[in-house]
Formats: sequence, C-alpha cells, structure tokens
Amino acid sequence: MESYQLENIKVIPEKCGFQEFSKMSCPVRYGRFSEIQTPEYTFQFNLNGEIKYIQGRGPHWPHPGEWLKRTVGNDWLYYSAGSYNKIVDLIGEYYYPCLPYPSNSLFSSYAIDPHTQKEALDAWTRLQSRLRRLYPAGRVNHLNDCLVRIARYDPPALQRRSNEYSGLINARITVLPPDCRHVDYETIPVIVADGCLYHCGFCRVQSRGGFRPRSRHDILGQLRQLKKYYGRDIYNYNSVLLGLHDALMVETALIEFAALKAHQMFEFERSNLRDPCLFMFGSVDSLMASAESKLEAFNRLPFKTYINLGLESVDSQTLAVLEKPISSKKVKAAFARLIEINKKYEHVEISANFVLGEDLPGGHLPTLVDLVRNSLERFYSKGTVYLSPLMGSTARGELLRQFYSVKTMSRLPVYMYLIQRL
Repeated sequence: MESYQLENIKVIPEKCGFQEFSKMSCPVRYGRFSEIQTPEYTFQFNLNGEIKYIQGRGPHWPHPGEWLKRTVGNDWLYYSAGSYNKIVDLIGEYYYPCLPYPSNSLFSSYAIDPHTQKEALDAWTRLQSRLRRLYPAGRVNHLNDCLVRIARYDPPALQRRSNEYSGLINARITVLPPDCRHVDYETIPVIVADGCLYHCGFCRVQSRGGFRPRSRHDILGQLRQLKKYYGRDIYNYNSVLLGLHDALMVETALIEFAALKAHQMFEFERSNLRDPCLFMFGSVDSLMASAESKLEAFNRLPFKTYINLGLESVDSQTLAVLEKPISSKKVKAAFARLIEINKKYEHVEISANFVLGEDLPGGHLPTLVDLVRNSLERFYSKGTVYLSPLMGSTARGELLRQFYSVKTMSRLPVYMYLIQRL
C-alpha cells in the first residue's frame, strides 16, 4: 500500500478494505478505494475518483466512529452510532443511516448538524482545489492518475452523473428492499418489469401503470450502460437488484437471464467482494404463483437471493383502510409459504413487511403478534419481519411501543424498515 505526503495531506492511491460485508461495531470499508487524510478529515473515494465517505478527525466532529456517505443518487447519509444496543435492536446494524428525506423522519434525532455537514463538504471542495494546484494535469504516474480523477468529480460533475442514472434503466429507484442492508445498500439495479399488481392506496412509492415485464433486449441494454457508467468501480460491487416492485412475478427464464447476464457482464467472479447477493420485491400473488421449479432455479443461481414481500397486515379491516386489494386469508397463506420456503432452500430467503401507525384499526397489532408468534413452533433466524411506519405517522413514542410489542413476542427477527432510495 503506497502512500505519499503532499504538504500536510497524506494520499493513499489504492487501499484494500474488507472483502465481505460484516456486522461490525466499528467503522469498516469494503473493496478497494483511494484515501486522503488531512488534519481535520479522512476522505475516501471510489475507483473512479468520486467522493464516497467523509469522516471527521478533529474535536468538532460529533463522534470519531461516525461518517458521511454519498450514494449513487447523490444523497449524503450520516451514519450515526447512537446507542449501539438500541440501533441494533431497531435495524439489525450497528450504525443508523440518517436519510435526508422524510420517509424515515421518525429517527431524525440521530442526524448530523447541518452546519457540521456543510463544513465537511466545503472541506472536500477545498481539497479538490488544492489537488489541482499540487498535481496539475499532464504528469503521468500512479499518484497523479488518482488525483486527477478525484479533482475531476466536483459537486456539479457528481450531480450531472446522478442525473444520468435513471436514464440508464429508464426508471427511478424510489425504494430499495430492506434486505439490502446486508450489503449496505450497495447494489446495482436492473429493471426486469415495470408497474405493480396492486397500486395500494397507502403506498407512496408505487409506479404508474400495470405490471409489464421488460424484454431481454432491454435488459441487455441496461447491463451494457450500467457497466460503462460504473467504470473502474464495478469491481466494488457484488449485488444486483431486480426491479421494480414485483420482479418475482416475472417468468423464471427472464429472471435467470437477467441474473446470470448481470453476474457475467459485471464480472462478479473478479469482484473485490465475495458472496454475491440478488435482491427483489415480491407480492402475495406472485409468491403463491411461484412453482417449486422457480424457487429451485433461484437456489441454483450464483447468488444468495433475498425476496421481500409487502404483506402489510393480517387484519381484514386494516387491509381495507390501507386499500390493499388482498384478503387476510391470502396474507396468512403467503406467510406460511414464506416459512416453508425459508426452511427448504439454502440460498433463498424471503422477508415480509408489515406497517405501523398510530391510527390503524385495533385488530392490526394483535393479529400481527398472533401470526409471528403463535403460528410458529419455535424461533427461526431466517426470514426477517420488517415494520414500516406509515408516512405521516408522528407519534414516535407510540410507534416505538408498537415496534417493541411485536419484536419481543416474535419468533422471527424483527427490525424497522428503512425506506432508502438509490
């Protein structure tokens, strides 16, 4: 690992992090990246030179183990340590990613002070100006190649890159499956179908139109454009999201085609990260329509496959309030099928979402607790139940009470659903 001292900054053009995602109570970086240390901050960049992480080093930074992270969508998230035990109980991870949009405002108290964040971002832009002065374009060596890439991606350039992204897949990823937490939401989206089956009244991330699978030609076009877009940094990924909101409904052959072509074209065998993952959303009807041959095909893929189902409630009155056009009987059947599949298939895991809200009908929580406890004979570590506060819910104390009332009784893992976009 080569390092260079330039005035009062230290530059490491290529640094190696962990090769597999782990649940760690200390800051961990994955894959390969570049790093620049100044007296006040540590800046880390992906292999294209785009800023990825900023971590304060001085006494004014809120916590030495916390950091800012920039997403592909050009959002800045603050990873808060908070109270370790409390955060692990809530989301199953040691750090809480504070999202800069209102879908998860329930835990906004963990967020970084806006002035502190602005100071960190300003320090990054000042660093870029210094790099242009210290190593002007024209010199050819390993260090200069790294610094020129970093200096190229200033805030306007990164915003332009982000604006291009949705055009590559002709869609917007407004929500990621909660199981993406296992790879810190670092997944490449490939759209295999648009629309959804239900268009539930409560949903704030639904897509327009009916369910429409994409063609193989369209999928191949996405893969080519995405590989070009990610460039050098493609080797820091090992996971794919098949979108949009009900990829499970797509025919088996098309899912296999998209998954295997992505694995091949993104060169996951050469990835800096081990253990590839495949993520998708499903629905009650798409799960119940999935034959054993489909699940067997998923189990053979070179991925660990995570499928997330929106069940929302097992109470008929609550389903009506949510304007979700399925019956309580179907929800119970899908939940039983979920448990059966998780027992049977080593490389397939299905999770389920249920809602929380202070104004839901009185039967919602009792029927949910009965489902996740009394319908199971013992505790299962596979098959997480995610609880999602409804948009507009404001009674933080009541929602946390509801969360813990389900979590303490459940015979499955229970965590909050962080509605994170790409």
